[in-house]
Amino acid sequence: MNQTNYHSHCTYCDGRADMATFARWARAKGFSAYGFSSHAPLPFPTAWTMEWDRMDDYLAELNRLKRRYEGAVELYAALEIDYLNDEWNPASEWFQALSLDYRIGSVHLLYDAKGNVVDGDLPAPKFAKMVLQHFQGDIEAVVKQYFDRANRMLQLGGFQILGHADKVHYNAEWYSPHIVEQQWYVDMVQAHLAEAVRQGYFIEINTKAYDDLGVFYPDKHYFSFLHALGARVVVNSDAHYPDRIESGRTSALQALSRAGFSHVAELHNGKWSDVPIAPSVSVLL
Repeated sequence: MNQTNYHSHCTYCDGRADMATFARWARAKGFSAYGFSSHAPLPFPTAWTMEWDRMDDYLAELNRLKRRYEGAVELYAALEIDYLNDEWNPASEWFQALSLDYRIGSVHLLYDAKGNVVDGDLPAPKFAKMVLQHFQGDIEAVVKQYFDRANRMLQLGGFQILGHADKVHYNAEWYSPHIVEQQWYVDMVQAHLAEAVRQGYFIEINTKAYDDLGVFYPDKHYFSFLHALGARVVVNSDAHYPDRIESGRTSALQALSRAGFSHVAELHNGKWSDVPIAPSVSVLL
């Protein structure tokens, strides 16, 4: 039934429940596999990332829960690792040395003209204030930097899943209506996705915002493009609350089916494979 999720957050970062609670929900909802991917540490403190001194506890608790739920639901250990710069990114040796089942590479952070780190992953009204305050209202500069950074992350590697590609699109459209329809924007998204597929990354279809905003990351308008590229896609809810571990999942599978996809990538028994989209959620074409 494609009941899997490999992107989630718990109280080791900015999630709203402990790991054991998410594991119980995953079992109760009939998930066959569930992955924890807390926000990896950054070289400065934040309210939303894990601290290094909690890493051993994080991995130990995951291993305990793996044993506890063996035979009921496969649990996997991961991190969502930010591209900050060429020194701090998913390929950095300290992240590669960790005993993880997989890694998610994402971009949340930008730099302003003064070299200050700026959070670019904000609710739309706060995002608008950030663009005005740190980028003098130049939304194109924000978008282009986001993709420059995301493309550099692809080059450096060190991860398997490209997290919420083009997540900037909702906020950019909110700030500047119809910007995502402009050819330069479309070209930028397509070039980024094509390079990710060329390099063999799994493309995450992130469903976190679907129930609230009606959007996927990347946007469903690119699903047919991804199918034409031969992309391998994995549907993840990026859940921060236990009751949202399957939010938007069925809708994403239906949208992928309409775009021509017949399979999604799933991790089972420690190996990635392409699993058919279940007839109960697929859409007849």
